[in-house]
Amino acid sequence: MLELAILGLLKERSMHGYQLSKRLEDTLGGFWRVSYGSLYPTLRRLEKQGAVEPVFSREDVRRRKNVYRITEKGEELFEELLGEAGQESWEDNRFRVRLAFFKYLKPDTRIRLLERRRAFLQERLSTIKTSLKNARERIDSYTLSLMTHGQDATEHDIAWLDDLIRAERRQVRENGEGRTPRRTASRRRSVVQKERA
Repeated sequence: MLELAILGLLKERSMHGYQLSKRLEDTLGGFWRVSYGSLYPTLRRLEKQGAVEPVFSREDVRRRKNVYRITEKGEELFEELLGEAGQESWEDNRFRVRLAFFKYLKPDTRIRLLERRRAFLQERLSTIKTSLKNARERIDSYTLSLMTHGQDATEHDIAWLDDLIRAERRQVRENGEGRTPRRTASRRRSVVQKERA
């Protein structure tokens, strides 16, 4: 997931490692900490893959700080990572990182991913309820409190996702997104002229 986060931030602008670390902390720090010990090896790996490339900004040339920018290959990798739909993609931190870059997805893809996360949480909720039902008499008050808290938090997350899905669908309806755009009159004329030629 760190690859996705780095590429997503570099889509916005080129940055050196320290700036990336600060932006990661600002964007995702509430639920995910990134150490320099994982950031720099990931940057080097992305550079070897051709997904990012170092450049030097004028003000940093004397200090030789590598400023990284995303490449065309990195753009493709970013889209692939953002849209992946494997089972592990719905786990908490992975989903949150992806949600931070949802603006880069098409509306129908956003809806599909939100619905899959909701299904993942509904399955989790079902498991929690079954465990509570079967073990309520045998567990201590602390474990019971933890399980009840997990149920409440999961129900809250499902309600939040329902709101996001409704808002996405409303936006699609209002903007007419998802429909095939009509050709403009001038574009239709140029297509007709090419066909006649």
